[in-house]
Amino acid sequence: MRSGCTPWPARSSESWAGSKARENPSWGYDRIVGALANLGHRVSDQTVGNILKANGIAPERKCQTTRKTFLKSHWDVLAAIDFTTIEVWTIGGPVTFYLLFVMELASRRVHFAGCTPNPDNLWMMQIARSLTDAEDGFLEGKRYVLMDRDGKFFPAFQAILKTEGVDAVLLPAKSPIERPSGTLSWIPERGMSGTDDFLP
Repeated sequence: MRSGCTPWPARSSESWAGSKARENPSWGYDRIVGALANLGHRVSDQTVGNILKANGIAPERKCQTTRKTFLKSHWDVLAAIDFTTIEVWTIGGPVTFYLLFVMELASRRVHFAGCTPNPDNLWMMQIARSLTDAEDGFLEGKRYVLMDRDGKFFPAFQAILKTEGVDAVLLPAKSPIERPSGTLSWIPERGMSGTDDFLP
């Protein structure tokens, strides 16, 4: 048993763990431990295993979650983020501007996060702060944000999101929602078509 964990949780925690395990068959022991911690109950994964056994739930729970199961379980707290580009003619010649969009998957609501010719680390950090603002941040209430492996989603950007309770979910390199360009091809005029494989 891990240090600091109670030998057996209160009955309310035991009942909660059992019911959530039945409702979410893809949840592993660690996921249930984390959920209990959010309620103020510190228990070990071994204790969770004992709870499930006592409630007649299969003791072996693998932590393998399919994309479909993950999306279904978290649909209301999911968002996705990606860049698209436009070429702008200026006095100095053509300049590539990077447009950043965020989409709330459940409602398909789209938010224009910003535009810059230089999406560097500092700019992305400011975007992260704006998106997670407690009063009007677009990601307020979200737990996960899908993103591709674009290097512009810097570690510092992801760290700020995580600090505010939003975890970055990196898409596989050959995810079917990605286009050959490596983006989700989100074009405002016709919607974020790259998310079609995610939307029901």
